[in-house]
Amino acid sequence: MKGSEVFIVLALVLVVAMMLAAVVLVAYAIYALATPQECVGVIEVDGEISTKTQSGGLLGTPTIGSEDIVKQIEDAESRSDVKAVLFEVNSPGGSVVASKEIYEAVRSMKKPRVAYFREVAASGGYYISAGTDFIVSEPDALTGSIGVVATFEDMSGLFNKLGINYTIMKSGELKDMGSPSRPLTEKEKAIMQSIINDIFGEFKRVVEEGRGSKLNRAKFEEVLDARVLTGRQAVDVGLVDELGNKEEAVKVAGRLGDIKFTKKPPVCSMRNSNPVGDIFSSIGQGITYALRELVSINGVNDFRGVAVSYT
Repeated sequence: MKGSEVFIVLALVLVVAMMLAAVVLVAYAIYALATPQECVGVIEVDGEISTKTQSGGLLGTPTIGSEDIVKQIEDAESRSDVKAVLFEVNSPGGSVVASKEIYEAVRSMKKPRVAYFREVAASGGYYISAGTDFIVSEPDALTGSIGVVATFEDMSGLFNKLGINYTIMKSGELKDMGSPSRPLTEKEKAIMQSIINDIFGEFKRVVEEGRGSKLNRAKFEEVLDARVLTGRQAVDVGLVDELGNKEEAVKVAGRLGDIKFTKKPPVCSMRNSNPVGDIFSSIGQGITYALRELVSINGVNDFRGVAVSYT
């Protein structure tokens, strides 16, 4: 057989082999799609909790939106391959309304739910985790801060020095409560304190409902002064079930979901994303954060009037 003929035969063999390999890969892909592998769905709660997800821009603070988290929870509930859900919490808290929306979605789940505290899971971050079946925390993660806060700025002294005068026309005595142009009156302070106490009572009820008999009642009452706790301290109070890392938390979720595994169960991210969009978003956010650090103007002049939050 001539050399050219050998080359042609080898080329044909190679083409056939590549075609067979392609057929095998396609068949495997179809099989994988038709019979998805059981997994632990991972939902990341990373950043300040708000009703809408925002990158923060140059002057703002990045937030995680309750609408996005609730959508991920609904997706996890509807997927047959997701047997349990792990909430990876790294949040200092945030909006009262947004925290409650996420908590109610967590509580309504039928599948096993596990929370994992990485660095910070305080205030609203803990609130949403109270609805899970089991909580794993890094030993040095910061959690607790079971409380409510409202902050008001009184800029009247500065405005007077600058010669800035406010004329406020209002229909009722309390319509401008929280305005930075004047301090709160004693009546307004009492009203706001009653609101704080009411929301705090709801926070306490949620923790008691979620943790139940796991709580050390005496120690729990002690930490209701809104103190921050380490993961180790939180275990003593009964706010956390055990100490561990993410891998151990995934294993707990896998066992609760009856997933068969040897080393650790497979995980599947519940965050729907566009890879190309993520690349440009990451670049844009990286530039934004660098500029923010350069000019040191993060969180300046945030006049929002009356704002109550789990932070």
